[in-house]
Parts: sequence; C-alpha cells; structure tokens
Amino acid sequence: MLESVLLLVSLMVAVALVLNAWRLMIGPSTADRILALDTMYINSIALIVLLGLYFQTDLYYEAALLIAMLGFVSTAALAKYLIRGDIIE
Repeated sequence: MLESVLLLVSLMVAVALVLNAWRLMIGPSTADRILALDTMYINSIALIVLLGLYFQTDLYYEAALLIAMLGFVSTAALAKYLIRGDIIE
C-alpha cells in the first residue's frame, strides 16, 4: 500500500516539476523565472525524499539537504543580482 502511494505522489511531484520547467522556459518576467527555478528546487527535494522513503535509506535525505542549501544560496544570489545588478560588492 505504501509503495503505491509513494509512486502516485512521485508522479504528481514529477508533473509539478514539468510544469515548473514550462514556466521557467516561457515565464513572462525574470522574477517569474526565478520563482519557477526555486520551486523546481523544492520539487526536486520532495522527489528525492520520496525516493528515500521508497528505498528506505537515509542517504537520500542527505542529498536532499545538500540540494536545499544550494537552492537557497542560488535563489539569494539571483535575487541580489536582480535587485542590484551585481552579486559581489
């Protein structure tokens, strides 16, 4: 029962990931594209956590944590670049 629910939820997250990629490609503004990229990070974290639940191992949780840290730093850097035009002052 748990395996079928995990596969169903993984399919839903994968569809959300595809829709975010679509928004990233044709977003009307740069801010929409940055938000789509940030949401793709969150969806990929959810997909990796679901994969860790499916295989019942802790290694995937560390990978999800690493992607979360990289996603936060890259979103902050892109937002700073969007506001000021320069990342490093």
